[in-house]
Amino acid sequence: MLPSSALLAVNPLDAGSLLASFGALGVAVVMFAETGLLVGFFLPGDSLLFTAGLLCTTGGHGGPHLNLGQVLAAAVVGALAGAQTGYLIGKRGGRTLLARSRNEHLLRGAERAEEILTRYGHAKAVVLARFVPVVRTVLNPLAGALGVDARTFTLWQVVGGLLWTAGLVLAGYALGSSVPNVDHYLLPIVALVVAVSLLPLALELLRSRRRAGAR
Repeated sequence: MLPSSALLAVNPLDAGSLLASFGALGVAVVMFAETGLLVGFFLPGDSLLFTAGLLCTTGGHGGPHLNLGQVLAAAVVGALAGAQTGYLIGKRGGRTLLARSRNEHLLRGAERAEEILTRYGHAKAVVLARFVPVVRTVLNPLAGALGVDARTFTLWQVVGGLLWTAGLVLAGYALGSSVPNVDHYLLPIVALVVAVSLLPLALELLRSRRRAGAR
């Protein structure tokens, strides 16, 4: 076990800090919390997966060396178990939980998730939500609350979860394997991944403001 001082030093918003402290286990826990528990919407899922893949490459890096197989397994298990847990939570009272929340980001994500479910249909929405921060946290319980068929949800959350987790981990691994001394550029690369992952949310906020201004 880690000493209490080390646990206090962990920054849950920093992918590098989480990986240095917990390794592949940290990946599983974050994936589960971000996709299964409404309190996990702030966690760095995209940057964590990409950074974990980067740290699986051979050679010196400014962080721990991780095992690719372990990281992939941890990411997939955490993301799939989290989404299914979120769905079950939603079935038992997801609407009530969201109604009690006062967090604007979470409520906005719930509105976006419901819009995606309506616009794209259940199957496509469950897959697409994996790639949108905050939305991937609230869509799973929302799907349960709205009565999305359990078999449909399970099938497509597995498809989306595999694409999202394996895609980002392998993208980080590919970059680390092909670019010499990539660890020198780790911070700007992670910052870019975070910026790209937040782009859909930023565009949706802009659309919401334009719609509000047009009324």
